[in-house]
Amino acid sequence: MTTVLIVGAGPTGLALACTVARAGVPVRIIDKSTEFHRTSRAKGPNQRSREVLADLGVGEEFTASGTERMVLRKYRGGVALADDEIFAGAAPDAGAPYAKGLSIPQWRTEEILRAKLAEYGVEIQLGCEIAELSQDDVGVTVRLSDGRRIEASYVVGCDGGHSPVRRALGVRFEGESEAEECMVCGDVEADGLDRDYWHQWFDEDGAIMLWPIPGTRAWQLQGTPEREAAGRLVEPSLETFQRLFDRHARVRGVQLANPTWISTYRINVRMAEHFRVGRVFLAGDAAHVQSIAGGLGMNTGIQDAFNLGWKLALVAKGLAGPGLLDTYEEERLPIAAWTLKTTNERLRAAREGIKKAGVGTEVVIDDAVTTLGVGYPWSSLAWGGLAVGGDGRTRAAQAGHRAPDAPCRDAVSGRPVRLFEVFAGPHFTLLGFGPGSAGALADVEVKWGDIVRTCLIDAGPDGVERPDWVERPDGLGKPGGLEDHRGHARTAYGVSGDALVLVRPDHHVALAVDPYEARVVTDYLEGLGR
Repeated sequence: MTTVLIVGAGPTGLALACTVARAGVPVRIIDKSTEFHRTSRAKGPNQRSREVLADLGVGEEFTASGTERMVLRKYRGGVALADDEIFAGAAPDAGAPYAKGLSIPQWRTEEILRAKLAEYGVEIQLGCEIAELSQDDVGVTVRLSDGRRIEASYVVGCDGGHSPVRRALGVRFEGESEAEECMVCGDVEADGLDRDYWHQWFDEDGAIMLWPIPGTRAWQLQGTPEREAAGRLVEPSLETFQRLFDRHARVRGVQLANPTWISTYRINVRMAEHFRVGRVFLAGDAAHVQSIAGGLGMNTGIQDAFNLGWKLALVAKGLAGPGLLDTYEEERLPIAAWTLKTTNERLRAAREGIKKAGVGTEVVIDDAVTTLGVGYPWSSLAWGGLAVGGDGRTRAAQAGHRAPDAPCRDAVSGRPVRLFEVFAGPHFTLLGFGPGSAGALADVEVKWGDIVRTCLIDAGPDGVERPDWVERPDGLGKPGGLEDHRGHARTAYGVSGDALVLVRPDHHVALAVDPYEARVVTDYLEGLGR
């Protein structure tokens, strides 16, 4: 019996497998496909997903494989009217290391995650299609279509909008679907176009867009479906793509060629009524599907995985009670509902906006689609949202919200260290601000060192005396470890005196208290899922 069986080896399933495997929990991942696809599909991670991927140890690979700069060139009647750069002028700051998302094809996203997963000794098993699923109090049994059986302690369905896992559970997938396909899409080559732009030709009677796929000669094509005289949709092909291009782009001499993917797209807006049934969970498109406007589909799935993964790992290792797993649905189902609402709004904005010449898909982009603002302040895991110290000074570390990054430096060597480096890994992080927090950190280190990394941030802008404690071998989590030499950490967490801030493995604030309330930290950890 494996501990965690993941069904579906797309970005959601792979991100979940990496999260669970790095925690030392046995994981098996299967997919019904017989080979890995090479299609562009989702255009890349947003700012929050980049933080997640960096935590999983693949941030550099993504940055090397993708591009941050995306400029939309909009046309009407074949004439270029306007250029717009997505998040133009945005720059990383102390609390957020990624000012922009990345353009990268989905096949490359999956390739990078598969390589990371292989480092843990986990390989994807292809050609495994689910036929039946049953569970009891101790485990789940999955029967494949070829008769093979797999037993697992937990199963997670990351198997797409038509999820066999969801269907086996009998979970309703409520929502609506448009009556017919609204778009054709594919991957083609198109020599002669400037690859510095995402070209968007919008006319009153139709449209075509060509996005340059980084690292290739290919372009992702999206366009209006062609119709027969009777109004029926024409099956997409290279020939229909070329007619669509000639009609709207009107660029002589450009021939579309070598299609490696041809498909259609219909807008579906649906959400599962439950994300957990016993020992089985749903994540990504298996749990929710939405309009592509805003690019939140793959990103929401990756962030589902990051939320669920650390919880599965702690419960599987006996370090938390099974009730912790209930917080996955508690936290992520409202986020899925928000995502559906947000993408619906973006779709309406796009459909209305492109009626005006010179307007393109930039109208769907704003700070919300970075998902840096996504948090869980309603969660039962969010304790003490705003602490006020005995000295009357407030702490702005809001429980449930994303824990910000901050540049600090090693108190001994002076080496630059960011808080996200300290957070990285399948552990909680207890930040201790000021020397008054040193004793509480020491106590937690002794009792909870297997799941908590402690870190003393002992210097504000003016500096304070450091306790003489021994450095940990990893050089990051040692008590007395970091100097907040520019005050960015204190500013980010709203701390002006001594304080304790507990950060979850998925970079969300669990609680913030004064050092004399350190017992609250112990109570929190002892009560996880119990």
